[in-house]
Amino acid sequence: MKILIKAAKVIDPNSSFNGQTVDVYIEDGIIKNIGNDLSENADKIIAQENLHISPGLMDMHAEFCEPGLEYKEDLLSGANAAAKGGFTSVAIMPNTTPTRSSKSDVEFVKSKTQNHIVDVLPIGALSHNLEGKELAEMFDMKQAGAVAFSDNKKAIKSSGLMSRALLYAKNFDGLVISFANDESLSHGGQMHEGKISTSLGLESIPTLSEELQVSRDLFLTSYNRSKIHFSTISTANSVAMINEAKKEGLNVTCEIAAHQIALTDEALLDFDSNYKTLPPLREEIDTEALIEGLIDGTIDVIVSDHTPQDIECKQKEFDLAEFGIIGLQTAFPVACTHLEEHIGLEGIIQKMAINPRTILQLDVPVIESGFNANITLFDPTQKWTLTKEMIVSKSKNTPFIGTEFTGKVLGIINNGAIEIE
Repeated sequence: MKILIKAAKVIDPNSSFNGQTVDVYIEDGIIKNIGNDLSENADKIIAQENLHISPGLMDMHAEFCEPGLEYKEDLLSGANAAAKGGFTSVAIMPNTTPTRSSKSDVEFVKSKTQNHIVDVLPIGALSHNLEGKELAEMFDMKQAGAVAFSDNKKAIKSSGLMSRALLYAKNFDGLVISFANDESLSHGGQMHEGKISTSLGLESIPTLSEELQVSRDLFLTSYNRSKIHFSTISTANSVAMINEAKKEGLNVTCEIAAHQIALTDEALLDFDSNYKTLPPLREEIDTEALIEGLIDGTIDVIVSDHTPQDIECKQKEFDLAEFGIIGLQTAFPVACTHLEEHIGLEGIIQKMAINPRTILQLDVPVIESGFNANITLFDPTQKWTLTKEMIVSKSKNTPFIGTEFTGKVLGIINNGAIEIE
């Protein structure tokens, strides 16, 4: 297919055309020419007022529930949601049924999604069956295509197991992803510990439960001279500790969920379970620290933390409802709406397209002639409101229905295919 993108502003720190408004000609999935007033014959011409293009977005934290819980989200419905959200790549967590703990489990994901416009990249289990007792077949999964290892939202209780995981992964340059949550402190908690939880009478999750485990895993990383990535951190002290660790030269990276900078625990005053997340929505002081961490580079990545839950799991008493919200279609709009004034469009693209791939040691797409066309198209100023009918995921558990965003994804180009509104 021959595609001609007309008058698009390039947002790509790695491109010589960064910040320029140009035409881009793509043939058979390869960028063939970039310039002004291109006149190549094309099967598809894309022209829209205020059109922007960037390297294809990548999400490195989503749950697709196949096998086992396909009624919440399967591999293809999740990939379709990713495409609609502007993502050309998405790394998916291993908490399926059965868990993704072996080479064949990784190969299943790659085989099922190989012809999709979105690259679906499996993350393997860190411990066998996510039980936190013994290491999973990490090396075999790495050889089969696993991009990292994590037990997702099941924190590793055993310091010894985490230490062995870091040391073992170091041998083959694997990446361990840690979810910091000391469950002896957070067990039974439903929301952030603070004034709101006290007024609502709900059991709470203190910031300490995250911070203790961040501290432990930083010590273990230093001891083993290894590397680590922290998943969905949420507190001011976590940001401060990781900032200090980076200054000391530790090989540490971290991410935040997009909704953590848009919402605080005050959203739970009406007991709406769509605001029930893990880690929980924190206080304003934490949100401000997360934004500051994005500005100064402490926080490397913004993720969707896409966690599909069906109606039966969400529409029940608050303390019985499951944690999590879907986020693939809202992560980029949330970032544009709340972060452009702080880190600019370049900063958003750095943290949602370039850094995720760099951390996972994947090829970073660049908008230059000769590169594969791996592109997200968007309008950063277009205002729009999310409706339930727009949601592509099988699950609809999001608090953002009815929310007006500034910044709209228009489409993606990847793997020689195009999907555009």
